[in-house]
Parts: sequence; structure tokens; C-alpha cells
Amino acid sequence: MTSKIDKTIARQQEKIAAGAYYEAHQQLRVIAARYIKASNWDAAAEILAGGATALLRAGAQQGASASGGDLAIMLVVEVYKKAEWQISGRADDAESRSRKKRLIEILREFPSEEPTRKRYIQEIIGWSGQYGPLERGDPDLHHAAGSVYAEDNEPYEAEKHLILGTSESAETLAKLEYEWYTHDEPHTAALYASRAIFPYLTTGNLRSANKALLIFTTRLSTSNPSLGVQEVSSASSDVRVYPALPLLNFLSMLLLTIQRGSADLFRQLTAHYAAQIRDVGIWDETLAQIGEQYFGIKIPRQGNPLFDMMSGMLFGGGQGNAGPSRPAVKKVEAPPSNMDLD
Repeated sequence: MTSKIDKTIARQQEKIAAGAYYEAHQQLRVIAARYIKASNWDAAAEILAGGATALLRAGAQQGASASGGDLAIMLVVEVYKKAEWQISGRADDAESRSRKKRLIEILREFPSEEPTRKRYIQEIIGWSGQYGPLERGDPDLHHAAGSVYAEDNEPYEAEKHLILGTSESAETLAKLEYEWYTHDEPHTAALYASRAIFPYLTTGNLRSANKALLIFTTRLSTSNPSLGVQEVSSASSDVRVYPALPLLNFLSMLLLTIQRGSADLFRQLTAHYAAQIRDVGIWDETLAQIGEQYFGIKIPRQGNPLFDMMSGMLFGGGQGNAGPSRPAVKKVEAPPSNMDLD
């Protein structure tokens, strides 16, 4: 069977090499559909993965990459999902690792301008969330997707995935945020660092938050030797203090405060930097969430007068509250397309 599949793939690759993209695409779909109907999932996966890779490598000419994207999506929807292939977090599950590796390798073949890539990413994340241990999706797949978006200068999409990625994702995200920052005003450093630090904190990933800050500040100091910086050390920690960047100092001390677990220290810290935080205008809700998540400081809820009145009339007391109003978040524009993450 393996020999037969290899011959089928080889024939279609010859057609692709000759420029017969549409013909190869249609024949690969038909052949794969036969294997799917027979529940021969491995054979169908080999056919679709081989065809998708060859067509994606052919590029956008005559719709070759779109055809490759179609086969890649078919691989996930018609094989991975219908076969109910599980994704395992165990290091000794070679079969699961191989299936995941195949998806990542295909992802890296997509040209950046190919529209089907976004749908493919949605499908592989969706499959991993449905058939894996984490509902939000597999960290390796998130890291792969986030890295691809970062390389192609799509920071908003990159952030969504790198926040949910692996231990390596913090470095990729910190480099992305720093390069983005270099296209803005010098005093905005903390705004860009916080785009990595706050999401990691709100997802409970303190280690990655610390790693992201370290990488960001190391690049900042290396690239700006004239920037004043003081190294403050104690028996338990080392902190870089930037006299010209108070909010960056706030982020450093926030991470230390979370490690200490002191609610009083958190209140003192936010009070000390209250004026600068107020000037930013977009951190209040996140800091309130961090206060509740790490220090048990309840977020005050805004009452709904009409609902409270009705509740009092019907139930004899205020039973419900509306959620807090969400402040408008300042939009940070995407950086120029010539960003260099090396």
C-alpha cells in the first residue's frame, strides 16, 4: 500500500512540476476521497499532505498555492477530525507527535500572501482543542502559527497565538514587541512590553511574563547604550531600573510583587505609579484583573439602577449587578513591513 501511495504522489508531483496544477489538485481530491470513504485515514493523510506540500511550494501561479491550501484544509477537516485522531501531550506518544509535526511542516510551506492559510490555522487549532487536553489548542501549534505571523509582520495575529504557545514563545513575542516599539516614541517602551507581559499574567504564565520582560529590556539596553539604567540587587532578586521609563520599572516591580504574593505591596505599587498609569489610560482593567487573580482583591462591580430596583421589587433585595464598563483601548498601529526579528 505504501508503494502504491508513493507512486500516486510521485505522479501528481510530476504534473505539478509540469504546471498542471488544476488537474493534479482535482485528482488528488478524488483519490483522497476514496481512501476517506474506506476509512483508510493514513493513506488519505499521505496523499493530501504530499499534494498540499507540492502545490504550496509551486507558489501562487495559476492558483497553485490556493489548491495546496484547499488540500491542507481537507487533510484536517476530512481526515484528522473525522478519524478523531487524538493529540497527546505525552512525550512518548510518537504517533501523535508525527501527526502534529506534519501539520506544522505544511503550515510553513504556505506563502504569506495565501488567503487559505488563516483558515488552515483555525482548523489545526480547532482540531487540537477538540481532540487534545487543552480546549484553547495545542501550545506547539500555537507557537508555530504565532511564529509564522511574526515573521510575516502580522503582530496582532502573532500575539494571539504566542500567548498560548510554548516556553519558546515568550522570546519570539518579546522580540516582536521590541521591534514594533523601535518604530514608536522612546517613552512608549512599557506599552509594548506590556503587550506580552499582561496577557501572560492573565493566563497564569508568570514564568513567560518574566522571560518576556528580560528579553525586552536586554534588547532595550543593548540597543540604547546611552539609556540610563541601574542594576538593583538583593538576596532574592535583581532588577533593572530605568529612571527615564517609570512604567517599565512598574512592570518589573509588578512581577516581583506577584512572586511575593503581597496584596498590600500591590496596592502600594499601583498607588505610587497611579499618575503614570492614569496617563496610559488602558491598563486599569487589566491591573484590576491581576489584583483579583493574584491577590484576591475583588473587582468592584457597577450596579445597574433599573435592574437593582426591579430586583428589590421582585425578590426583596439587590440580587444582580451588571458587569464593569470596559474603557476604550488605545489602538497601537501595526509597524512598517520592514521589521527585522533576527
